[in-house]
Parts: sequence; C-alpha cells; structure tokens
Amino acid sequence: MRFGFIGSYGTPAEHVRLARECEEHGWDGFFTWDGVSLDAEGFDAHPTWDPFSLLAAAAAVTERISLGAMVFAVPRRRPWELAQQALTIDHLSGGRLVLPVGVGVDIDRAFTSVGGQPRTLRDRARAMDEVLAWLERSWSGAPFEHDGEHVRTGTFQLPQPPVNGRIPVWPVAVWDAERPPRRSLDRALRWDGIVPQVRGESPEDAEAGPDAVRDLVAWIAEQRGTDGAGKPFDVVVQGRLDADPAVAAEQARTMADAGATWWLESWWDPTNVTADFLLERVRQGPPPA
Repeated sequence: MRFGFIGSYGTPAEHVRLARECEEHGWDGFFTWDGVSLDAEGFDAHPTWDPFSLLAAAAAVTERISLGAMVFAVPRRRPWELAQQALTIDHLSGGRLVLPVGVGVDIDRAFTSVGGQPRTLRDRARAMDEVLAWLERSWSGAPFEHDGEHVRTGTFQLPQPPVNGRIPVWPVAVWDAERPPRRSLDRALRWDGIVPQVRGESPEDAEAGPDAVRDLVAWIAEQRGTDGAGKPFDVVVQGRLDADPAVAAEQARTMADAGATWWLESWWDPTNVTADFLLERVRQGPPPA
C-alpha cells in the first residue's frame, strides 16, 4: 500500500513546501484539493487555490511522488481546458499525475452561483461522464468531435499523448454492501481506480473502514472477472493515522490486508487544522512497514 498526503490548507508557498517535504519524508504522493468558494462554516477563513497551478509548482520541486487533487470537480470544468491542464502537469512531472474525480459538492458557489452549470446530482454525474469521455479521446492524438447532452464540440486534436499513454482516473463511488449503487460503481470500473465513500452523515462517516474495503475489493474482483486480471486498479482510502507509530502501522496493515492500495492522510477540520500542523504530520512520515 502506498501513502499520500492531502494539503488541505495553507498558502500556495506552503503547499509547495508540503509537497517537497512529502517526498523528503517518504510519502508516495501529494494531493491538493479542488474548490472555488465554499458556502460552509469555517471555510471562509481558508482561501482556495487553483489545483493545477499548485501541482505544476509541486512537480517542479519533486521527482518521485504522485501528484493529484482530492478531488477534481469535473462537471464544472471545460473538457478542453481540463485536458490541456492535465496534459501539461503530466509532462512536467514525467507522468506522475493522477486524477481523482467527482461530481463536486453543492456547497461550492462555482456550481450554485453560476448560471448554466449542472446543478442536480444526476446532471453533474452525466456531465462528468461526458467530460471524462472527451478527456480520454483527447489522449489518442487523433482528431475527434463530440456531440453529447452536456458537451458538444467540433474537431479537436491534442497531438501529444500523456507520458504513459493515459493518466490514471480514480472516480469517487458510493459503496453499500447490501445494495451496491451500480451507477457510480460501474463508472469506477470503467477507469483505473476508485475512491470509495460509504453512506454517512459527516465526511468522517463517509470514510470506508477495513470491513467496507474488504467487501468492496471482493465485489470489484467479481465484477472485473478474468477481464481485469493483471490490470492495475487502485482502491484509494482516506483517514488519519495515529501519532503513535505502532498504532499507525497497525492501521496501515489492517487497511492493506483489506485490499486498499493507497492511504491518503486527510485532515479537513477548518477550525483547527493549520499549515504548521500539516507540516508536522508530514515530517512524521508514513508508518513503518
């Protein structure tokens, strides 16, 4: 299992420093986040930054770690701009970009205060599928057109493909062992990984625990069958490692044994998480094997 760290708060310079320190202290990935203007208590004290600008700077000061954002709000992005931004970071980093993607949140004024944006969950999901389809077609290097419900374009061509032929895409999907929600799960199966959420009343409740991950991994193996054998597929979980290295190591072992391939250290409480706190946690490094 690999370990990433989410830079939830701080100035642009603090984000870049955090990315550099992630590489220096043994983490496998640095992730920022994608929001514009959040209508939620506590978040007004924390400015938001363009994730691709931060990742470009992070790519310039690192050599090894994966780079991404948790998560890119795909439905509010123009596909040709997203494709160009992602391709630029991919080449700047030597193929280290990953794309965790989701439908966005309804507290972001970039959805609620802008006309013409898809507003309902259903419309945002459909828009995301079309943007992702456009993105994948752009990686072929061949000319193409798209005529969909939310995305309609004439001929486009991006002649330079990603460094590794494609950029890994990890959609967010809801997991319920009793009644698997097929729409979001099937979307993840079409791509390169999954960021699972379980039904809950708070962000912490939505984090998938070891039992949920174990059930999900078994379900994924059954659905992919022999067609998925040998093809990489990431299961990306979020959580908070204990300050005690022994306890943190046990947390990691339990999640790895359940089948998770990535642990993303995530601290989101806007009332008490600071850039200094995040830097201190990064310097503790991931748990020992």
